[in-house]
Amino acid sequence: MMTGTQQEAERAPGPQPLHVSLVALPEAAVSTLSGIFDVMNAFSIVPPDDGITKTPPFHVEIVGERAGPLTLASRVPLVVQRPVADIERTDIVIVPSVVLGPEGWVKRRYPELVEWCRSMHVKGALICSACSGIFLLAETGIFDGADATVHFGYSKAFRDAYPEVTIHPEQVLVVAGQRDELITSGASMTWHDLVLYLIARHAGATAAQTVARYFALQWHQDGLAPYMVFEGRRDHGDQAIQTAQDWLAAHFSVANPLEEMVRQAGLTERTFKRRFTRATGMSPIAYVQRLRIEEAKRRLERTEASVDEISWQVGYEEPAFFRRLFRRITGLAPGNYRRRFQVPAYAKRPSSHQHG
Repeated sequence: MMTGTQQEAERAPGPQPLHVSLVALPEAAVSTLSGIFDVMNAFSIVPPDDGITKTPPFHVEIVGERAGPLTLASRVPLVVQRPVADIERTDIVIVPSVVLGPEGWVKRRYPELVEWCRSMHVKGALICSACSGIFLLAETGIFDGADATVHFGYSKAFRDAYPEVTIHPEQVLVVAGQRDELITSGASMTWHDLVLYLIARHAGATAAQTVARYFALQWHQDGLAPYMVFEGRRDHGDQAIQTAQDWLAAHFSVANPLEEMVRQAGLTERTFKRRFTRATGMSPIAYVQRLRIEEAKRRLERTEASVDEISWQVGYEEPAFFRRLFRRITGLAPGNYRRRFQVPAYAKRPSSHQHG
């Protein structure tokens, strides 16, 4: 980690803006790429405030294998400003979100981009990814043995492809490397956190606050656990455990589900617990808790039932215990979760275009 003195030195504005290379490839998500580009290039339009200097801290360019038109994942055309072959040095490399097709991430598809990213790292650049952009960067090998994050929907695919990288999909932002130079952000809109972090690191916290207010950007300080949907591992091939899981999916709220799960599996309790943990990666009790909390999340989002009522509906007679468990698993109190995820009242009003 950097010392306070080093951090202050990084934040000190220099005579020249830092060069930011935003990597475009056909799988890139236009929303992430354009959002990063707009915010990091926007210092000339942000109203003057503390921390906003006359000299913009960044100069952002869209780079790729070749200059010229490029069609992105959503079929939106974009112009690549410079080919990476023409860039010998840069200060910050950012790979935006990529959209994976049915075939997943195809390795060795972009050898020139991979080698260029590796070279920029050797020359001292910060190497950053937003969401699933880590798939390209992991090919460089510079994340081997390091911590990173990725969109939780791609976590299994990433672990299968790059087991050498330790990923934390529940985390919003992970900063790793000997120079804090490996920076990854998690699920889609956490590019906000990535950009605000880079602004705070190089232009100061006040500048980051000013930009966040202007664009209504948010730090996702509660993490990504509230957004993650628990499904439970079911591809383990243990039919007895699968039978118990099928039964539990429909009966998770019963008073003592473990006893019936054991009976459904046709095993002794000791053997069942051992095989269940091996198959699913968690104990039966932890699995039951995750199923119950997932159902509670849905009811908080979609019904007006009170927290105490929902606690009873999913199998907990003690609302206080339910509240503690809910906060431990999601990072939010039930009431806060409802306020964040329930559709607001103004969006529920029927429009004049709806018909009965």
